[in-house]
Amino acid sequence: MLKRTIGKSGIEVSALGLGCWAIGGPFNHNGNPAGWGQVDDAESIRAIHAALELGVNFLDTANVYGCGHSEEVIAQAIAGRRDQLVLATKFGNSWAEGSNDAFEQIPISATEIRQQLEASLKRLNTDYVDLLQLHLWGYPIEDAAAVRDTLESLVSEGKIRGYGWSTDRLEAVQLFAEGPNCIAVQQQLNLLHGHSTGESDAIIAFCEAHNLASINRAPLAMGLLTGKFTPSTSFSSDDVRSKVEWFEGFQAGKPNPEWLKKLEALREVLTSEGRTLTQGALAWLWGRSSQTLPIPGFRTVAQASENAKALQFGPLTASQMQQIDRILQR
Repeated sequence: MLKRTIGKSGIEVSALGLGCWAIGGPFNHNGNPAGWGQVDDAESIRAIHAALELGVNFLDTANVYGCGHSEEVIAQAIAGRRDQLVLATKFGNSWAEGSNDAFEQIPISATEIRQQLEASLKRLNTDYVDLLQLHLWGYPIEDAAAVRDTLESLVSEGKIRGYGWSTDRLEAVQLFAEGPNCIAVQQQLNLLHGHSTGESDAIIAFCEAHNLASINRAPLAMGLLTGKFTPSTSFSSDDVRSKVEWFEGFQAGKPNPEWLKKLEALREVLTSEGRTLTQGALAWLWGRSSQTLPIPGFRTVAQASENAKALQFGPLTASQMQQIDRILQR
């Protein structure tokens, strides 16, 4: 079973986690749909159990997913198994009690950070989380040191084991990494996005140099790399992909046709050795660096199982990685 260590923490996990955004169900963020459509909580729990049986032991969520609902579903799924799992959640977004409309909390005070963590601990039915991450991508660098100091205090108090930042800004990663208990960065990374920005490479290089885990969000390009979409695929109005503007894999609510063409060109390499397209896309991430830890999302048992079974194949070979590079550079 392919394993990863979360930075310098010594916490060993499966090399693939469960990304628990989608199982939170519909919610809005800053006035726009931010969930992935309707979900079935019973199916979500069955999916988590299926992944656990296949060796996955790392779950990544956030307080804002479904405005707390993802954390509540996870608590039901892991009841009696907390000591067998590594839990990561995020803070930085708020919502009014009983509301499904979330917003960014900028600036965020030490008091608010603690209140958000306590609320997450209650929903998760645990007294600590292994990894707590700042969920505000663009939080001002000049104010972030105070956030980092609060997180250091939470480590010393035993509330969290380590912390990180979900961001794609190298300077933000560098500032947090000055803290002795910063163990991870959560960056957007997949085999198509990873070839379109030098910032991704810079963050991975920094993680390798400073022993930080590179936790990869959107490892399947919000579903595009599964091969299930066509240029005409559309999404429900409560699905984030119907209006997403910050992810180049989708344009005007439709899959980016250029990305679909690239995926088709890569199909033969990615599906080598019996992998599905999904499993090949995950294998590329493992081949990219020994620090990478993809967290693909899921809503069904079938999706969670397919993702987890990628662990049985492991990373692409150096030769396969070079072949993909040549195809994408054409």
